[in-house]
Amino acid sequence: MPMLVENFTPAFCGVVVAGVLLLSEVSPATCGQGLAPGTGPGANTAEPRTVGPSQAAAAEAPLKIDIQAAILLAMENNRSLAVERMNPQIGRTFEKEELAVFDPVLGAEVSPRRTVGSRLSRAGFGVENQIVDSVTGSVALSKFFATGTTVALEGSTSYTDSSLYSDTFTANRLGVTVTQALLQGMDIRANLARVNQAKLDTLISEYELRGFAEILLEEVESKFWDYALAGKQIEIYTNSLSLAEKQMAETQERIKIGTLAETELAAAQAEVALRRENLINARSNLAKERLSLLRLLNPQPSINWSRDIILEYQATLPSIELDDVEQHVRVALKMRPDLNYARLSIRRGDLEVVKTKNGLLPRMDAFITFGKSGYADTFSNAMSGLDSRSYDVACGLMFEYPPANQAARARHSRAVISRSQLFEALENLIQLVQVDVRSAYIEVTRAREQITATAATRNFQEEKLRAETEKFRVGKSTSLLVAQAQRDLVASQIAETQAVANYLKALVALYRLEGSLLQRRGIAAPGAEPVMLDSQKPHDY
Repeated sequence: MPMLVENFTPAFCGVVVAGVLLLSEVSPATCGQGLAPGTGPGANTAEPRTVGPSQAAAAEAPLKIDIQAAILLAMENNRSLAVERMNPQIGRTFEKEELAVFDPVLGAEVSPRRTVGSRLSRAGFGVENQIVDSVTGSVALSKFFATGTTVALEGSTSYTDSSLYSDTFTANRLGVTVTQALLQGMDIRANLARVNQAKLDTLISEYELRGFAEILLEEVESKFWDYALAGKQIEIYTNSLSLAEKQMAETQERIKIGTLAETELAAAQAEVALRRENLINARSNLAKERLSLLRLLNPQPSINWSRDIILEYQATLPSIELDDVEQHVRVALKMRPDLNYARLSIRRGDLEVVKTKNGLLPRMDAFITFGKSGYADTFSNAMSGLDSRSYDVACGLMFEYPPANQAARARHSRAVISRSQLFEALENLIQLVQVDVRSAYIEVTRAREQITATAATRNFQEEKLRAETEKFRVGKSTSLLVAQAQRDLVASQIAETQAVANYLKALVALYRLEGSLLQRRGIAAPGAEPVMLDSQKPHDY
């Protein structure tokens, strides 16, 4: 009996995920080569070909794919993956937003003013009327540095024209102000914490993307084999229906010639009806599996939901020797995206502790301001006056501290507790990963052994049906017993194909649970590097 097969040789050269080129591990000479065709359900005798999205959009013929082409289509076209690809891009915008706090800030202001009123006479008694027109303007360029230093360059000018004086008056000033945080805001790590947290958030989104891609890849391969299994079941049920109809015809013939009682016909007819019922269900299952596979592959922008799929796969089971389970566990503890995500969350929590600890300090800033001024009747003359010996300088300290400081204390306590919670969550996740990988390893072993067991059962059921049929023909058996033997044979055939599909799916599940599925398929994606914590963590993993 033909058997389903999984092949691990990548058959594509490059796919882009989240802006990263996914390169195959095969050589350029072998890139594009597919699997050898099989003879099982849905198999095609032609050489397998990779169907690209542009070809799929133009073609209305059945979609012919092997397992590699299915992976390629899903990695390129799956809508859910397209949504996930955008998360790292969105995360990078938050990085730029947080970095903007260190961008220079340019400010400017200009304001004209007219004052009409009276003032004390210059003679010392009485009042005199006056009209004063003035224009003031200023421009400043400031920048905040991660050291807690703020530097501001300032320039200002004022122009005054009074009706009491014949000359106008202009004052220009250029100055620089430096402010340095001495307590709160002085720690570079605290000042960069939000920026580094945004970078970690982007990195976390890349590991999340990797985890999603592995889940998608597992789903695609599983649906590939589910669809192949559904096609094989139709083949089995079709053959069993033909066998049941043949048995019913033989029963009718023997009743007609009087060598068999008419009561034997009912069992044969019931078996034919049951086989038709099974075939109807199998065809319905195949149609639903086809829809699921089409959605995952998304071979064209607007999916033709009535399009048929023809699978191409080898007819022999791959010979795969698993490593020791401890080796798979070690790989999982390094490569599982959710574990690396948890470790990055701890790093982010460390930054939150640094940031909130800095908030416990009082704010005390030192500042110094130095300026040069020029005075004249015109703007240009006032600028020339900046060369004079006149200047202004000021320095001082600013202090601010709420005595209770409850908000800052609460934020810091929450950060410390959350960091401890993240460590506990990591320890719990490590245990879950241990269970996942070990359970998947057991399932692969069981599924492999089940293939041999179900093949033996099917051989015995074939022999049982042959013997029961011979006994029926010589009058030593009944139609009911023959029908039961046929039913048992069909069940054993279904179980054998199911065992092969389960084994292939169990392998994929094991590789996904240990975090190596993308690498084993020759796909490079973000999040391939294991994340290590610093020496403050309880244990090294």
